[in-house]
Amino acid sequence: MDQKTFPTQEEEQEITQPPKGDQGKHRRRVWVLLAVLFLLGFATWIGVKQFRKSTAAASKTRQAGPTPVVAAVAHRGDVGVYVTGLGAVTPLYTVNVKARVDGQLMKVDYREGQTVSKGAPIAELDARPFEVQLTQAEGQLMKDQAALQNALIDLQRYETLLAHNAIAQQIVATQRATVAQDRGVVKTDEGNIANAKLNITYCHITSPISGRVGLRLVDPGNIVHAADANGLLVITQLQPISVIFTVPEDQIPPVLKRFRAGEHLRIDAFERDNRTSLGSGELTTIDNEIDQTTGTVKLRGTFLNKDDALFPNQFVNARLLVEEKRGVVLVPNAAVQRNGPTTFVYLVKPDQTVTVPNVKVGTSNENETEVVTGVAPGEVVITTGVDKLQEGSKVNVQLQNPGSSGEKTASSKQPVKARQSHQGARKQRSSSQ
Repeated sequence: MDQKTFPTQEEEQEITQPPKGDQGKHRRRVWVLLAVLFLLGFATWIGVKQFRKSTAAASKTRQAGPTPVVAAVAHRGDVGVYVTGLGAVTPLYTVNVKARVDGQLMKVDYREGQTVSKGAPIAELDARPFEVQLTQAEGQLMKDQAALQNALIDLQRYETLLAHNAIAQQIVATQRATVAQDRGVVKTDEGNIANAKLNITYCHITSPISGRVGLRLVDPGNIVHAADANGLLVITQLQPISVIFTVPEDQIPPVLKRFRAGEHLRIDAFERDNRTSLGSGELTTIDNEIDQTTGTVKLRGTFLNKDDALFPNQFVNARLLVEEKRGVVLVPNAAVQRNGPTTFVYLVKPDQTVTVPNVKVGTSNENETEVVTGVAPGEVVITTGVDKLQEGSKVNVQLQNPGSSGEKTASSKQPVKARQSHQGARKQRSSSQ
């Protein structure tokens, strides 16, 4: 059996240690690798340092130059307090004209879309059957009147005989009843004549109101009946016309207070875009109950509508002027900034730097906002270019044209004007204090 032999200590060292030539190559590789890593790290450090220097220089360059902005001068003016609501144009009168007698429609005396006056002829029915009835009723009246006249003569003769006791009293009483009966027959005949004349009048249909005629519903030649569900035509009054709109119930108290005081509250009607005005009217009616499903109240405004801008069943935006504030401080809507519950503006100081005061705003309209506190008349507020501004930023101001919401002026004297306006506002504020 073979015995396993183990290497000695010298043999183990020869196995684990590489030859001297290979050991030198290994060390050189390590040093080369360390040198490369050192050079890469040094180059990276130099690059980062240079980038930081260039960024700081660019930042200083940006901070050194003023930021161009567009601004406006706060001024005193008037602003209205409005209550708005969605409404529909509703005619004051709409009539579905129907035939009141049966007959053939002979002709129409209108054009579709025509404006007609009250009492103007609009249609004709065949009146000949009723003219025949009138003739018959008149003939029957003449016959019954003759019978009544004969009965009256007999009654007079019987009364004379009764005075001499020549006849019985019962004969006179009977004759008196005959006279009363004949008078009733004559009265009935007169009613028949009046009814025939009325039916003839109904054959000549006239407009019950002044307004615009709609589309023709029945053509000439057709037989119409008084019991028909559909009429002959529809007439709608357009001048004046009304707008019925709804407002929330919590906005009704101030409106109701002024309405009951007899004030004439103006209503403006706008198209759906809320920009194009369709006319101005006056509040005439407030509904007598609140709609519990929506929590709103209906209001009716009356408009003259001379240009026919308001069309029946048209949806409009109604604005009710409740109050007009006069002499308040106004700034453009774009100047008012909001950050959560905080409202502020960017104000230009006399040295052309920016301060950011908090403000309290009031009523707004489509162009301007009332500022209750924080801005004085004549101070300059920034409307455009506020993205990069902060407290103390230097700005180059371009003022909007007076009364303009978007046009700008690029005059080099604008900063001087801004400074003068600002100084005047400061003097006014200090004198008031």
